[in-house]
Parts: sequence; C-alpha cells; structure tokens
Amino acid sequence: MNPTQGYPIRVVARRTGLTAHVIRVWEKRYGAVSPMRTPTNRRLYSDSDIERLQLLHRATLAGHSIGQVAKLPNERLRALVAVDEMIAPALPRTASPRSVDASPQLILDATLKAVERLDAAALEEILTQATVVLSQPVLIEQVIVPLMYRIGDRWHEGTLRVAHEHLASAVVRTSLGNLSRGFGPSPSDSTLVVATPTGQLHELGALIVATTAASNGWHVTYLGPSLPAEEIAAAAHQNRARAVALSLVYPPDDPFLRGELIKLRRGLPQGVVLLVGGQAYDAYRDVLEKIGALVLRDLTDLRKHLDLLRVRQANGPQMA
Repeated sequence: MNPTQGYPIRVVARRTGLTAHVIRVWEKRYGAVSPMRTPTNRRLYSDSDIERLQLLHRATLAGHSIGQVAKLPNERLRALVAVDEMIAPALPRTASPRSVDASPQLILDATLKAVERLDAAALEEILTQATVVLSQPVLIEQVIVPLMYRIGDRWHEGTLRVAHEHLASAVVRTSLGNLSRGFGPSPSDSTLVVATPTGQLHELGALIVATTAASNGWHVTYLGPSLPAEEIAAAAHQNRARAVALSLVYPPDDPFLRGELIKLRRGLPQGVVLLVGGQAYDAYRDVLEKIGALVLRDLTDLRKHLDLLRVRQANGPQMA
C-alpha cells in the first residue's frame, strides 16, 4: 500500500504494539482515530493516525484509561506522556506500569531527583509538563511548595549544597513567572505588592504568593527579595496597593528585621493591609501582632484574606 494513501490495520498494529481488535474498539467506542475507508470498506490509517495511536498506547501503559485520554488533542497527549515517562524512573522497580499515575507525589519525587543531579533542564521540563496534568493550585501547593521546603531542610542538614538550592530557585522562579503570565489582566484597584524585607534573601515564598494572588484575579507588583521598608512602602503608595504581602523564611533571628517591619507599617498608606507568611513568621510573631499584620499559615489563608479584601472593597469604605 502506498503510504500516501494510508496503511492497512496490520501495519498499524505492528507499529503501535496494539492488536487489531483494540484498534477497532478504540476507534468505534472512543473515537480515538477516524481512518479513511477504501471502496470495499477497508480501513486505511495515516501517519497522523499511527502517531496518535502510539501516544494513546503509551498513555494507557502509564495507567490512564482510554476513556480519559481518547479525546485529548495530540499536543496534550504528548505532554501527558512526557510527564509520565519522565517520572517513571522515580518509581519503585516493582511498580506495575499500569499503576503509574501523574500524581503530585510522583512529580514531586521526580523534581527532587532532578535537583539532586543538578539537572536544571530536567527540572524545568518536569514542571512545564506538570502544568498540563495538574491544576495551578495543586502544582503550587503539592509540588513546588513541598519541593522548596525539602530543599531548604536538606540544605540546613548538609545533604544538599547551596548550588542545589540556587539551581532549584532559578528554575522555579521561571516556572512561576510563566504561570503568572497565563492570567489575564486584573483591575488596577486590586493591587498587591509582594516582596521580602531587608535580609530575607529567600524569594520563593514571595513568588508563590505572587502567583497565587495573580490566579485569584489580583494585579500583582512583585518587587523581589531583600527590599528596604521605604522601597516597599513607596511601591504601595505609587501603585495604590490594597495590600502588601511579605515572605519571611530565613534567618529566623535577624535582630534588625523587627525594626524594618515597624518602619514598613508606619510607611504604608492608611488602610493598606499587611499580610505576612513563611517558615520564619512565628519567630517574629510578637512584632507582627504589634503592627497588626495578618499572619498567613498557608495558601488557603492567603486566598481567604484576599477574597475578604475584595468583598470589603466591593462593599465600600465602610466595610474596610
């Protein structure tokens, strides 16, 4: 058969590893492909049909049911298969291929292994493909946040070097930036300024806050790490921010940070809410209570406070 006219099902079966019976079932029951027909009603498959069947076969071997993936476009299928096959080496050798799923835990394990190998390209690819199979909140809260916590813990334990943390931070910063660009423009009167104060050099918590806020419809002004109180306050004034969010991660015993926090609160416009979270916030709880900051224990807290601020703003100044 001339390939330009199509391939018979026996050729397709050989190239895809599927039986002719399975190919027919996937076509008839799930609409996986739509082959051409000869005048005598024989099926003829194109190169595109064969590629699609190969992708579907790989997806089902990774544990996805054909009913879940049969209608996905090829671009989505390629991304799904790439994630599954990238995380497969992180699985126990005894795991059955059909038990594999692109779960947050498996993706998290794969990202950590990429960091251990100092493989920035692999880490970036895993996170990129994970955006296809995981929702944005799940990706952030069940993959990125735990990954950075684990890296931080292992850095303090001495089992990972500072180079590992810097590599992960650079890749995650890019990934979160890409996520933020995927959100549409937000009203300028719902602006959140995000930063870390002077001496707080770990910015991943701030980036996660910025991305989460953007996904919740806020216009975010992200200033980066280790900013003096005067600069953060000036940005809040200039952009007429509704709130300022700070991330406190390390160190937990900075003798100058309390003064910076008090200075920031005094410099902010009246009515601007100060939100503070991060691993080290509890070490500064006394001063945070003194300046009336709202403490964020997790991203659920962040979303709750942002939603309340939007509601209060919608109901007018009397609710602020």
